Amino acid sequence: MVTSIDVVLVITLLSVLLSLASSRMMALVKIMALQGAMVSVAPLLLDKHSSLSHEGIFFFQLMFLVKAVLIPVLLFTAVTRVAIKREVEPLVGYHASLVAGLGLILLSAYITRHLGIPSTDKATLLLVTAITTLGGGLFLMMSRTKAITQVIGYLMLENGIYLVGTALTSQSHSIYLVEFGVLLDLLVGVMIMGIILHNINRTFDDVDTAYLEQLKD
Repeated sequence: MVTSIDVVLVITLLSVLLSLASSRMMALVKIMALQGAMVSVAPLLLDKHSSLSHEGIFFFQLMFLVKAVLIPVLLFTAVTRVAIKREVEPLVGYHASLVAGLGLILLSAYITRHLGIPSTDKATLLLVTAITTLGGGLFLMMSRTKAITQVIGYLMLENGIYLVGTALTSQSHSIYLVEFGVLLDLLVGVMIMGIILHNINRTFDDVDTAYLEQLKD
């Protein structure tokens, strides 16, 4: 029987594959907004979070607003200001990236199976999704040259870390404070990224990080 958590996790996996196969910046921002929304609601659909305090509900609402609304809006603003349309010359091609994403799913399933963690089918799928999202973020950071795409990879990496914590934690309230602190750091990072992107674009007329190699004393 397909449940709500299964649908959310499958959409999250698809968002990872779509981000690896997409070259358009606006599409990447929209995908990250969707992934942020799915990651934010995933813990609410687990049995161990069926009864939440008012504080817990507040934290989940705050996570949703930051992940699915605020950060995507900041990314959209950054993309608009520097007039970026697409990643033209990735270090790894998009077809190869998509194949790598499918390989990440298989590798995540293999790792989850051999971790020896007693879990239900739902928790197993959650852990597979978490590891895939984490790996997808790392891959996106290493295989793209545009600074903003690397930041999006970092955001995906953070989503994966959050899902790993959700899958492994036995104390539902413990992820609230940790995630809240991470979100604040992440928000500051995205704001700083906007400033850096503006300065790089003004100096080099591009945001390709390869141009930073031209800097000399």
